[in-house]
Amino acid sequence: MKKLFRIYITIAFVFCFSTVFSQRINYGKVDSIISNLVSNNKFSGVVLIAEDGEVKYNKAVGYIDYANQKTLNKNSIFELASVSKQFTAMTMMMVKEKGLLNYDDLVEKYINIPYKGITIRQLLTHTSGLPDYQAMMDAYWDKSKVAGNDDIINYLNKYAPSKLFEPGEKYLYSNTGYVLLASIVEKVSGRDFIEFCNTEIFNKLKMNHTAIRSLAEKAAIKNFALGHVYVPEKSAYIRADSFPSSNYTIWLGNRKGPGRISSTVTDLLKWDQALYSNILINQTTLTEAFTPMHLNNGTISNYGFGWDLRLGENIVWHNGDNPGYKTIIIRFLKTNKTLIILCNNATDAFEHLTAELKNCIQAPFVR
Repeated sequence: MKKLFRIYITIAFVFCFSTVFSQRINYGKVDSIISNLVSNNKFSGVVLIAEDGEVKYNKAVGYIDYANQKTLNKNSIFELASVSKQFTAMTMMMVKEKGLLNYDDLVEKYINIPYKGITIRQLLTHTSGLPDYQAMMDAYWDKSKVAGNDDIINYLNKYAPSKLFEPGEKYLYSNTGYVLLASIVEKVSGRDFIEFCNTEIFNKLKMNHTAIRSLAEKAAIKNFALGHVYVPEKSAYIRADSFPSSNYTIWLGNRKGPGRISSTVTDLLKWDQALYSNILINQTTLTEAFTPMHLNNGTISNYGFGWDLRLGENIVWHNGDNPGYKTIIIRFLKTNKTLIILCNNATDAFEHLTAELKNCIQAPFVR
């Protein structure tokens, strides 16, 4: 009888221990956090949380267009901004896996640029020292025309703004590097970058709402979330593209690599789950994406190939920021949990929301 009693006690203890300390997400708290921001007019967007690839929370709040009060839905399409970079990095890993190049090849082997000694790996990890192309184009480009990658590269050669530091010396986020990466993929594959992404990634993963879209293509989509900024003088959210500061998205509207992908939360979850498989590339190749970069002085930069790294927490992530938009995808690698937030009323509350929801996913929920 005593033996049987011990068994019962042991079973009860194990059950209680697993219930209290298992990584359960408090979705009631998640909903409360989002609702609080909405009630204070601080958030418009879509939030998705998944566990083992299964959607556990998916909520759309706010408006596609504040002016006409058209509401967002779970399938609304958003600009991803720099979240696009992980897809550019994937195309580079794909062509590398096919033997078309190596990460330590010099960029000058594939593209004529006035900066020598920079490797593809340094482009991927933002350690190239390249100057910002946008400032250069803003100074010299005829803004009645729409610039693409070839134009940017031609202007880099024509005006040759100085390097910011020697390659590999330090980390500094560089949109220029990701323009060059897309152009290198085109060079070695013999294919247009947009077609390559469509065929090799979006179509393969059935990401049916994801594409690199022109301004006209975006305007034709009724469910495309428009970016907004808050204007205190009017106590209202106004379309971001009505301000001159966003004009670069028009006259740089043909650039490829650093941004321009638009997508939905459910399509991004398909992408997230594909990275646990060999559908796109094998896992050995993918390991490079989540490996920190060693700088020239031996220190580590915690940015891989298109991903920010927090390996101590087993987290990889990337955010995006365009006029009127803020976006993020966080992958919790050890527990296969995913947080995706797409926002179209860019405010400082976005960072607070991200931190709060991340904490909900990481912190045990005592039932």
